[in-house]
Amino acid sequence: MAANTGEHEKFMAEAMAMAEEALAAGEVPVGCIFVRENTIIAKARNRTNELRNATRHAELEAIDEIMADPALTPPGSSGYPLADTTLYVTVEPCIMCASALRQMGIKQVLYGCSNDRFGGCGGVIGINDRLAHPSHPPYEAIGGYSREDAILILRRFYVTENSNAPTPKSKVNRVLKTEILPP
Repeated sequence: MAANTGEHEKFMAEAMAMAEEALAAGEVPVGCIFVRENTIIAKARNRTNELRNATRHAELEAIDEIMADPALTPPGSSGYPLADTTLYVTVEPCIMCASALRQMGIKQVLYGCSNDRFGGCGGVIGINDRLAHPSHPPYEAIGGYSREDAILILRRFYVTENSNAPTPKSKVNRVLKTEILPP
């Protein structure tokens, strides 16, 4: 059963809550939830700084949670554990995550804002559906859900000092831009 607009907003609000949690932890504020049959089955946030592991993006954290629970990956379920699952994520998945999602057979991805530097669902390259693959099916990716909120939380992060950066640059004079141009 497809989610309606109100459910999309509710699920994106949950993903945004995870992004807020990431921001509070000093991470790039990306949050996500995986939904199956209109029920949240996993949620996560970026943990790359916390774990000092560049692969610990929100999507991969949640996939690990799903794969660790046999009830969420029943045997004989088409070979693709996410085939009947929708991902709600605040930022377009990067190339690494977009590829992992395709290999897991995700049904659909709904995201907030585009990722113009690393986007794997059309921002840079269309791993989700533009590149042919001999065995992994393409998936639909639609951006723009809670776009303004997603952009603003990223801006809030990027005006702060990043104590995890090798040589932190002073951001004392940076100003939070609140104007958001149309896509």
